[in-house]
Amino acid sequence: MMKEYRTIHEISGPLMIVEKVEGVTYDELGEIELSDGSIRRCQVLEVNGDKAVVQLFEPSAGINLRDSKIRFLGHPLELGVSGDMLGRVFNGMGQPIDGGPAILPEASRDINGLPMNPAARDYPNEFIQTGVSTIDGLNTLVRGQKLPIFSGSGLPHAQLAAQIARQAKVLGGESNFAVVFAAIGITFEESEYFVNEFKRTGAIDRTVLFTNLADDPAVERIATPRMALTAAEYLAFDKGMHVLVILTDITNYAEALREVSAAKKEVPGRRGYPGYLYTNLATIYERAGRQLGKEGSITMIPILTMPEDDKTHPIPDLTGYITEGQIILSRELHRKGITPPVDVLPSLSRLKDKGVGVGKTREDHAATMNQLFAAYASGKEAKELMTILGEAALSPTDLLFAKFADEFEKRYVSQGFETNRSIEETLNLGWELLSILPRGELKRIKSEMIDKYLPKKD
Repeated sequence: MMKEYRTIHEISGPLMIVEKVEGVTYDELGEIELSDGSIRRCQVLEVNGDKAVVQLFEPSAGINLRDSKIRFLGHPLELGVSGDMLGRVFNGMGQPIDGGPAILPEASRDINGLPMNPAARDYPNEFIQTGVSTIDGLNTLVRGQKLPIFSGSGLPHAQLAAQIARQAKVLGGESNFAVVFAAIGITFEESEYFVNEFKRTGAIDRTVLFTNLADDPAVERIATPRMALTAAEYLAFDKGMHVLVILTDITNYAEALREVSAAKKEVPGRRGYPGYLYTNLATIYERAGRQLGKEGSITMIPILTMPEDDKTHPIPDLTGYITEGQIILSRELHRKGITPPVDVLPSLSRLKDKGVGVGKTREDHAATMNQLFAAYASGKEAKELMTILGEAALSPTDLLFAKFADEFEKRYVSQGFETNRSIEETLNLGWELLSILPRGELKRIKSEMIDKYLPKKD
């Protein structure tokens, strides 16, 4: 028989103090029964002697201290997982909200997961095609990698996220590919956009969607990415699938963490975020990867809006330390009407070298990637000079580089949110653009590759 306590001593915002408890443990789930018989769920945040601090998943309004009772369930927050989750939409607590039947779980898993043993990790080295040239061609995503997208408020990261979720695939392993999409702290309108977008394109059939709305409790916001990763771990390591996890928006997650930390009266760190923001983010990001002897894998694209477009803000700053690179969206390119507005030069995928080349993409990939980067950088420099000194001060080669930079943005970077380019199309387009430049300027590519791939001029 589960022990019930009527010793709720105090309620402060989402927190509640229960006295004279026995055998209660950290992270344990609890249920509060109100005088009218309704149930609200909560979780243990802190145990000190016979006092427990619990956090409510629902609002605390209407709880009468004297008439309410609480019982502890003896286990942490769990998610019932099953292969039937594909094609379904859940709320941030893992309950179906698409009008379909309840999931019959094959297992129940603790949403905090188990850290992956570093010795059991397998190195990411297989190419994932997203159909987006700026990622596939220049900042290649590799299976098992964590590659965040740094965006700003008002930039179209939601469309880019939906595009990647729709188009991504492991070449040769399409049938075994799944997407787990977690929307954290978004508006109802954004939530409808994602659900309708996935249904419109048929991508919903291979997607598990978790949506936590902005008006849901902060505690649920903290649970949502963990729910998504628990589903992903089950599909990857129990069902042998290649899973792409997209989390948007990590900034909303960190804000919820700050809110809860303030309610607990913890000492704040940088910009009011708790001092453990780094380790807390790591408990999410580090659940991605590949395991030795397991067929499946988890690749992660967390999306975060940088407050005031500031790369040094604690959230993007700490994310950059834990993950393997970043894709940065540019407000300047967005103003020019370039979609998706990926800022190629400061973006970086630290594992891109591992996912390109013969047998993965194509032999010319690494060389053309370096050449495109270099030519675009030179072109932007030439354009800056043109602004300051005027066109007459530029040499004919400089003018060609300036032309290359414009064409590169217009044709390579700007492909729209509906275009799905194969890696061959992306590489061929790169060669087409390089043909604007004199052959002597292609210093980063071997001459036999230039002979083989450079389009012949009439």
